[in-house]
Amino acid sequence: MRQLTGAKTERANRQVECAVLPAGSVLLALRAACTLLAALIAAPAGAADSSLVTAQGDTFTLVAGHPSLKRWLMPREIPAPADNATTPERIKLGEMLFFDARLSVHGYTSCAMCHLPERGFADGVPTSVRFMGEKMTRNSPGLVNVAYNPLHMWDGRNATLEQQALSSQSSLGSLNAGAHQLGITEADLGMERIRRNVAYARAFAKAYPDEPITKQTAAKAISAFERSLVSRDSPFDRWVQGDVHAMTARQVNGFRIFLDPSKGNCVACHAAPNFTDNGFHNLGLRQFGQPDPDVGRFSQRAIPSMRGAFRTPTLRDVDLTPPYFHDGSANTLWDVVEHYARGGDARANLSPLIRPLAITAEEKADLVSFMKALTTRRDVYATPRLPR
Repeated sequence: MRQLTGAKTERANRQVECAVLPAGSVLLALRAACTLLAALIAAPAGAADSSLVTAQGDTFTLVAGHPSLKRWLMPREIPAPADNATTPERIKLGEMLFFDARLSVHGYTSCAMCHLPERGFADGVPTSVRFMGEKMTRNSPGLVNVAYNPLHMWDGRNATLEQQALSSQSSLGSLNAGAHQLGITEADLGMERIRRNVAYARAFAKAYPDEPITKQTAAKAISAFERSLVSRDSPFDRWVQGDVHAMTARQVNGFRIFLDPSKGNCVACHAAPNFTDNGFHNLGLRQFGQPDPDVGRFSQRAIPSMRGAFRTPTLRDVDLTPPYFHDGSANTLWDVVEHYARGGDARANLSPLIRPLAITAEEKADLVSFMKALTTRRDVYATPRLPR
């Protein structure tokens, strides 16, 4: 094999040498060690001090492929409840129901109207607008990696995806918004429409052969589909696995600021591997300083610290889901970083984790650049063909 020459190509030669090691039970281990060594050699100047300790006491070495980074990789197994194990038939059925407005009582609204694939399964507006014009007070969250969430909705009101999907089909749920303006009082019209469809009847029989066609079964299918929306192949993930070229130097430095307790300290809430602690925090948004504010988690658990607190969302695919925060008050990721840098706006009941940040404009740009590296590459989403 031709060897590259010259000082600039010495690192590349060593990587090539690693790549040609023959496979084998012993040599596989040598190859892994060699890959890590190559990554260390290829690391930029200053890599010797590339380790840092977070406020939580975790030590990370910011070199592509370093073992300390592995905890940031999403689990390969996607969790699902015992009574709704994920199968291809259930995902397919749930996807059709997710996009089918016939499931709503009036036939005009589907789940996809507030959860658009091209927007990371959010809707791209500050707060959602229901059918017939009812404006909501909260932002439509993205759906990637919801399978890993222990609680759902901004205030954590639903303990399972099935519960959330069933709630949306209630007479007051998002799917049936506008029904009373149209004079529709029959709460089962949508489900009856689905039951009468022969193709849907077959799909339900394949997915849930021992269960009737009900709202509960539909909710299980929609949940199975939502669990299939996983983000775990971003440039960051590839960098963690050893691809030194997957992230730019700016993005790697953004990750450093993200972890550094004296800089961003973002990891305090956006923890590994899904960039969330699954907790609830009052971030000091302006709306909480206004009369009659949204109290968030406090409406579900009347604990003083939960007044004005909302669930920490994942940052995976976050670049696809502007605007941000539960009230959609930040148009861009830069606006989000600026909010945290000034330590929030409304100080009442502010989370102790929110404080002014000592970071420069360049470091803010690095943080934003890093968050843009958390988007999984995908083909253009092909919406399903619905049964006639």
